[in-house]
Amino acid sequence: MEGTEISDLFINEQIRDKEVRVIGADGEQLGIMSSREAQALADEAGLDLVKIAPTAKPPVCKIVDYGKFKYDQMRKEKEAKKKQHTVEVKEIRLSPNIDTNDLNTKVNAAKKFLSKGDRVKITLRFRGREMAHMQSSKHILDDFAAAVEDIATVEKAPKVEGRSMTMFLAGKK
Repeated sequence: MEGTEISDLFINEQIRDKEVRVIGADGEQLGIMSSREAQALADEAGLDLVKIAPTAKPPVCKIVDYGKFKYDQMRKEKEAKKKQHTVEVKEIRLSPNIDTNDLNTKVNAAKKFLSKGDRVKITLRFRGREMAHMQSSKHILDDFAAAVEDIATVEKAPKVEGRSMTMFLAGKK
């Protein structure tokens, strides 16, 4: 692990700023001083000088054990990633001559997806002669939206795209 730089933090002699604001090892403010003085303080304590806020005026440096600092930072990033939830788009396919019980099964599947926080894409697929009756089958998507309106809102209204009609649902906040 030694020698590989995980982030763009400057440590010890890499800090070239004329003056820096220094924070001590136990978190107290040591004030603004030259980077040489700050480095001397860090060496005296047997620790590293790490630039933690390079964009501040003057830049903020902290006297810490660099290895421990990096470890804590990586652990925090890992914890933040665990708490993230990616929203997926789940697709449910229907046909124009679907029966009510089959539709109810699909509605229950959509409710399950929406309760998990995913978006749902409802696709009504047309084949052969069904293409001639596209607009008369729009009521299936409307019924579907009405069945889940207690937990979902229509994000994109039914729209014809080629041989299918699609609609997007998203969970209510």
